[in-house]
Amino acid sequence: MLYLESIVFPDEDAELRFRLGVTRTCYNTMYPFFTLSKLGLERIDFAPVTLLHGGNGSGKTTVLNVIAEKLDLQREAPFNRSNFFQDYVELCNVRIEETVPRKSRIVASDDVFDFMLNLRSLNDGIDRQRVALLEEHVTAKHSVFQVRSLQDYDELRKRNSARTKTQSAFVREQLTDNVREQSNGESAGFFFQERIREDALYLLDEPENSLSPANQMELAKYLEDTARYMGCQLVISTHSPFLLAIRGAKIYDLDARPVDIKKWTELENVRRYAAFFAEHRKEFEDKRGED
Repeated sequence: MLYLESIVFPDEDAELRFRLGVTRTCYNTMYPFFTLSKLGLERIDFAPVTLLHGGNGSGKTTVLNVIAEKLDLQREAPFNRSNFFQDYVELCNVRIEETVPRKSRIVASDDVFDFMLNLRSLNDGIDRQRVALLEEHVTAKHSVFQVRSLQDYDELRKRNSARTKTQSAFVREQLTDNVREQSNGESAGFFFQERIREDALYLLDEPENSLSPANQMELAKYLEDTARYMGCQLVISTHSPFLLAIRGAKIYDLDARPVDIKKWTELENVRRYAAFFAEHRKEFEDKRGED
């Protein structure tokens, strides 16, 4: 599905004309001006899955933030919105294939980390409450309690419940039942399943952060399925070879000068992985022989 067809960024001439018209002199940076133009990146034509590949500082996140601002997409985490950011966004031009659904959003890696920390904090709180309830069950089951007023009936019901239920049943009844312990990888996977719904545009900034290789492979399969079967369009910045291998994805290499479209097997970082494993191939073969 295509919602976003293309975006055109201002070239160096347009940026220079803007700078000459700026009378403000108290700023030592005009970010994001001169960030993408120095890469030779003037236009992106999008596919159902478009991947932005490049090293740290290559401009991947800048591209996603500009698109998100231009389309007024939902976001959670704040970003580096400089004093000139809106000026730059206004110089960009987007072409829309279909109306971008309102539920479309940009997801930053900070969103995932915050979600995992909140979930961990919630589970820690439930763990402490669980211990207290176990102690409460023992006290309620074996102590003598007399009703002296109407206010005591709630306590009486709790004690009767403790006498008729096992510890685990008593605790489950008192605690939230929709929260469970998860590893970081499981929590991140759950986050994306909750945030990415059908029929929408999603910008994902390095979603592989904090994920093991196995979980990155699962995420890549899930994202591929959302584009193929759920009517989603994805624009993803990533270093992950597993995400870069998503079938049918269009890859912009922001490390190339000028920026170029490449196959995932042509990317320098991926080829470094391939060369490393090829160099150590004999060790893998020896290990198989031992098994």
